[in-house]
Amino acid sequence: MGSSLSITRSVFVETRSDDGIALEPAHRLESGDKVVLVMQWDRENAQRPFTLASRVPEELAFQRSGDAAVEVSIDGGRRWGRLGDLRSGQRLASPEDVTHLRWRIAAGEDRRLRSYSAIVR
Repeated sequence: MGSSLSITRSVFVETRSDDGIALEPAHRLESGDKVVLVMQWDRENAQRPFTLASRVPEELAFQRSGDAAVEVSIDGGRRWGRLGDLRSGQRLASPEDVTHLRWRIAAGEDRRLRSYSAIVR
């Protein structure tokens, strides 16, 4: 029996004020804006694990994920690993090299969202 999966994606822009930092829904983005992208899901049969993957839009430079267990790709999703382990030529890959992210979601996991931050190029 299959399971139904519904994913909602949201983009928020970080704003600073005298009161601190706030996230507001992004309506318009400009170069240099710091953004947070959130993927939230619902699925009928949560008894099976699955993999949640997301392409990082070319207009964004990945910064970090809200989950330390994230795997990244710097080559369009062909190879995966941790950021500190992947190489781009002779150098270690940097966050700006990341093209895709993926998270392995365990069966029955209660936390139903993942997020990452980026900067608009």
